[in-house]
Amino acid sequence: MIHFDFEFLLVATVLLSGVIWLIDSLLFAAKRKQVANGHSTHEPILVEYAKSFFPVLLAVMILRSFLYEPFRIPSGSMMPTLLVGDFILVNKYQYGVRLPVLHTQLTDGNEVKRGDVAVFRFPEDESLDFIKRVIGLPGDHVSYYNRRLMINDKPLPIEFEKTYEGQGTTKDNMKGGEIFIEQLDDIKHTMMTDANVKFSANGELIVPEGHYFVMGDNRDHSNDSRFWGFVPEHNLVGKAVTIWMHWDWRNGGSGLDLSRIGTKL
Repeated sequence: MIHFDFEFLLVATVLLSGVIWLIDSLLFAAKRKQVANGHSTHEPILVEYAKSFFPVLLAVMILRSFLYEPFRIPSGSMMPTLLVGDFILVNKYQYGVRLPVLHTQLTDGNEVKRGDVAVFRFPEDESLDFIKRVIGLPGDHVSYYNRRLMINDKPLPIEFEKTYEGQGTTKDNMKGGEIFIEQLDDIKHTMMTDANVKFSANGELIVPEGHYFVMGDNRDHSNDSRFWGFVPEHNLVGKAVTIWMHWDWRNGGSGLDLSRIGTKL
């Protein structure tokens, strides 16, 4: 999930507009009134813009930094759960409220659960936001062999659902993939495998304290913890909770799909 640093730009714009408004109020507004001597006077255009945009930008910053942030899914690594063109809402306080830009944690949140669909800053490049499913918690023994998961030496319950017929931009690439229902603790979710992919990452490991092991639901087409390691707790951004729109316009995509609106994750 590619991330443009809108967060920094938004915070900087809020600070700048607020400082302009404050300086004008303290130093220049009263002098303008004296010079006007009871007549109406126009504020400098920069001050007008600052006073107009500051409350709106502040509200947007509070909403997306501490409550909910929208993201768009650009790749098929979470198919069939999430498709290219899905727009999702991410709960920003689920795992604790953090300051924007600095990412300092202010409050304790709920515990991360196996099966959560989490957004996090990619450990190898924190300017990128990734979305994956949490598979292993700190201390878990995770095994993955022959496209099957085991957590703490217990195989995850799994059952075949259907063959993927294709949907969205990646319909041709993944057509014929097998969709399964997999159960992580009390969470049942769909996942997909692709028999055309000959190489499948196999191995086992122990998740270290303060870290999480994550995987994409599109198991054979996901760049995840099997290849680059664990997600540190402080890299967590939030929990994906719902799809609020689907619009895939690229490369013959499916366009607007109202049926996906409101899908819970």
